[in-house]
Amino acid sequence: MASRDSSTLLCLVDGSSYLYRAFHALPSLTSGDGKPTGAIFGVANMVRRLAEEHRPGHLAVVFDAPGKTFRHEAYADYKAHRPPMPDELRAQIEPLHELIDAMGIRRVVVEGVEADDVIATLARRAREKGLDVLISSGDKDLAQLVEPGIVLEDSMQEKRYDPDAVEQKFGVGPERVGDLLALVGDTSDNIPGIEKVGPKTAAKWLRQYGDLDAVIENAGEIGGKIGENLRNGLDQLRLSRELVRLRDDVELDLSIDDLERDPPHRAELVELLKRFGFSTWLRQIDDSGEEAGGVSASAPEAELEVATVTTRKALDALVGELEAAGLIAFDTETTSLEPLDAGLVGFSFALEPGRAFYVPVGHAEQDTEFDRDEAVAAFRGVLADQERPKLAHNAKYDLNVLERAGVALAGIAHDTMLESYCCNATATRHDLDSLATRYLGRRTITFEQVAGKGKQQVTFDQVPVEQAAEYAGEDAEVCLALHRKLWPELSEFPGVRAVYEELEIPLIGVLARMERHGVLVDRERLAQQSAELAERLDVVQGEAWKAGGGEFNLGSPKQLQEILFERLGIKPLRKTPTGQPSTAEDVLQELAIHHELPRLILEHRGLAKLKSTYTDRLPEKIRADTGRVHTHYHQAVTATGRLSSTDPNLQNIPIRTEEGRRIRKAFVAPGGKRLLAADYSQIELRIMAHLSGDEGLLRAFAGREDIHRATAAEVFGKALDKVTTEERRSAKAINFGLMYGMSAWGLARQLETERDVAAEYIERYFSRYPGVRDFMDATRKLAKEQGYVETIAGRRLWLPEIGSRNRQRRQAAERAAINAPLQGTAADIIKRAMIDVDHWIRAEDVPARLIMQVHDELVLEVREDAVDEVRAGLIRRMSAAAELDVELLVETGSGFDWDSAH
Repeated sequence: MASRDSSTLLCLVDGSSYLYRAFHALPSLTSGDGKPTGAIFGVANMVRRLAEEHRPGHLAVVFDAPGKTFRHEAYADYKAHRPPMPDELRAQIEPLHELIDAMGIRRVVVEGVEADDVIATLARRAREKGLDVLISSGDKDLAQLVEPGIVLEDSMQEKRYDPDAVEQKFGVGPERVGDLLALVGDTSDNIPGIEKVGPKTAAKWLRQYGDLDAVIENAGEIGGKIGENLRNGLDQLRLSRELVRLRDDVELDLSIDDLERDPPHRAELVELLKRFGFSTWLRQIDDSGEEAGGVSASAPEAELEVATVTTRKALDALVGELEAAGLIAFDTETTSLEPLDAGLVGFSFALEPGRAFYVPVGHAEQDTEFDRDEAVAAFRGVLADQERPKLAHNAKYDLNVLERAGVALAGIAHDTMLESYCCNATATRHDLDSLATRYLGRRTITFEQVAGKGKQQVTFDQVPVEQAAEYAGEDAEVCLALHRKLWPELSEFPGVRAVYEELEIPLIGVLARMERHGVLVDRERLAQQSAELAERLDVVQGEAWKAGGGEFNLGSPKQLQEILFERLGIKPLRKTPTGQPSTAEDVLQELAIHHELPRLILEHRGLAKLKSTYTDRLPEKIRADTGRVHTHYHQAVTATGRLSSTDPNLQNIPIRTEEGRRIRKAFVAPGGKRLLAADYSQIELRIMAHLSGDEGLLRAFAGREDIHRATAAEVFGKALDKVTTEERRSAKAINFGLMYGMSAWGLARQLETERDVAAEYIERYFSRYPGVRDFMDATRKLAKEQGYVETIAGRRLWLPEIGSRNRQRRQAAERAAINAPLQGTAADIIKRAMIDVDHWIRAEDVPARLIMQVHDELVLEVREDAVDEVRAGLIRRMSAAAELDVELLVETGSGFDWDSAH
């Protein structure tokens, strides 16, 4: 198994926000002596779940200090209308603080400022140190802090906000949220806003004028009663903005390094859990008092005996036990996370609970009677025997490692990573440590405990055999224990079991072969593209210097602000949270309509990203021994079953611009071969037609009509040949948007029209395709009744929030209920196609190799004289991957490179 990475994430928990919400949301729990504990229980469990899910390297819970802050000094009526804290809640604050401390988590309280200001300061400092930041809070004020590298997560409502999500929620970007809150006001904090101005009006003004200063400057242009209200409230607006603006320069007596997570304090933690009556948590505490992930408590460790095999006699005896076993749980230990570079260091096996074996084969210091080749030869027969069932965790990694070592692993019957994923894709991360905690209540030995951390970390071949045996043997035995827990649960559901056995397990070998083979990339073509991009960047830079009246650094926001807004006198559209004129991309796009320099800056940024991300970076991924890039496909990441890929991410190769499409030209076929690309056409819309049974959709697909043009004809009441390009574009947005729960507001933004117009489009759509609305309504109802939805193949997505009393959480679950059967079925279909195509190629010795899977597309490397034959067979098998009421249309193309194959 590959070594486990430590996290470079800082989680900042807004303890005060969650304290109130837990108090009001949870039932009134009490301890044995009758003292209230509901808020303590809610906040502590939220922190534990957060730590288990994200496993951050740094973690802090921030609380408000008692007493007044600088905002009270600026505005005497600040929070004046807030009722006093209930005595029942006040009594829980100090005990909660004690519990947070006992959990080994840094608690931060700073007098004179609020928790939000402390969070803002810590977030800024963390970003300066290169850490990513996750802020966990339900406070909308903290949306001001969101930027690339900082996300806001509302753990109680399962909402996550990156910059795009903030803009979707508020109608403005994070840098303008403070201005919006100033205009709207905040009744809970008694911050005055402009009378009758709500979030939509405030967002409209900010989009129109740019920022709060510009709104104030143009207040005379705004008519009606609301304009009068604005002008009457100008004096208080700047005060309101100062009250909502977060300080990121709070003086702290701690550093970011001080937020590294510590082990829990066993004695204090046990005592508190007994006092509060948290019996379930108490039962999970192990003898050492440590908790998995530093926060989530663990059950007592299982007794485990690991036998280290060092003699030939013991090696032969182990082989005999493996040959007699009904199921072999195994793991490999290596020198690298990259399987194509990984040197084999050891094998571990488990055949029964509480007992494991470790066979060292590649440690720098080991005393064995056999060498690596002898050990590999001894295990080759049993590992390559298709009839002997094997169990592993992330078996694809072990398969590729063993292939490199000369062992053709066969008989993979189970993979605990995929068992967990199929049981419940979103309940937890699917790494071995997380699963051991969740399903077994066990705290596993971490890689860092045996190999060290950071710069001091060594490769596994440098770990002493005695420590390596304990770590590796546990991995194999935990894998076996997880299988015994998960397999019965998975088998309860025939559809889930079928997805696991017929799709996910067979796909392991397909993906492993694709990863090993890789795809040929033309380094010289990328170098040429980089050089051309560099030349174009120089040209654009020169044009920008000319437009700006002199040389400056195009990548410097400060210099750009000076050129645009001072030298050229362009009016700023909005400001950053620090009060500087914004040069964000959306601002420049709007300015570019009327000014040349912003257009040139945008062009320069786009070209620079292509160069740095692709033409410069992709050559680094080309292996010297193969001339190819070898991506890593991931089966257990997305909620819906779709594959993802990393290092490099082939899913994000750009295709929307001419320069971006040229990147695909560097993915080439070797001499005597061609690339053959096959893409499912509009597969999710076809699945919708099948699931909904809507006659209009079925008729359009049966007639092989352009579905977006057909929808436009229905929605706009026109003949097909009268539909304009713009109307087709709108219909396409409607077709795809409604499948994923897009609201009228969201559609209006996408189409750049008014909300009532978008709402009318949606209503027309459903009136023309009533089966779609009936399907959506029935799916939501069924999801509420049974708590999950399924794909056609039986993949299941659990929806624990579908019956939530919280509207936002419930609506998110309802959107997922509609989306999952569509995306999930599409994922199941292409996975089945991949398995069938791979089997066909290997069974019939077809002169082709499956080399890439990207979204709904398969790419093959084919001998040039067999392209037509392979094309026909490929279309036949992809089209037969599911039986739908509409045709599964497969479009193909071939060429010397990936772009030409489209």
